[in-house]
Amino acid sequence: MASGEQTIHIVWDWNGTLLHDIDAVIEATNLTFAEVGMEQITLERYRELYCVPVHRFYEKLTGKLPTDEEFARINELFHRHYFHRADTVALTLGAAELLAARAAAGGTQSLCSLAPHDHLVPLVRSHGIDGHFVRVDGLATPLDGHGKAAHMARHLASLTDVDPARTVVIGDAVDDARAAEHVGARAVLYTGGSHGRASLEEAGVPVVDTLAEAVAEAERIAA
Repeated sequence: MASGEQTIHIVWDWNGTLLHDIDAVIEATNLTFAEVGMEQITLERYRELYCVPVHRFYEKLTGKLPTDEEFARINELFHRHYFHRADTVALTLGAAELLAARAAAGGTQSLCSLAPHDHLVPLVRSHGIDGHFVRVDGLATPLDGHGKAAHMARHLASLTDVDPARTVVIGDAVDDARAAEHVGARAVLYTGGSHGRASLEEAGVPVVDTLAEAVAEAERIAA
């Protein structure tokens, strides 16, 4: 890493980015749908339709917005099924090595996720990568369907030595790009998670197929 690149800060997303959990997500989603009488969904269909706020995802699937009570029920079921599988999910190929190499080279990085904080922190620690981040932030309460922008703003505000203009958010969802724009940062989107390439390209930011490409692109656009 060149000296000019050492001031670049990367904010990583967790689910679908550093954690390769899309198969567990689809399995948990279909188990949830079976319990509430919704049709099963394929990975391709999920990536085509998934969006944040998550209420809109269910509207695309069913033709109507879920009520607060319906959404709470779906959300509770999904998290129960998902967290039953979370301990068996691996990091994305090469993620640990990328994080370690960047930290060793003097680059700072943090983790900002919509996953519940109390679940996120021990899971990150269990993968042995917690020492590579200057901060790890999940949600204090379970995902309520809202976007990531406000959460990202709080995350960066807590990092007093980080300049948003020299920050790149790496994630797997259009919402990551929106959150980056909200705080004045850049974004690179990765195709291995919740969105297909066509959906990601609508965000108007670089889209890549590997995390190594994501880091290289982040350093290029923020340099």
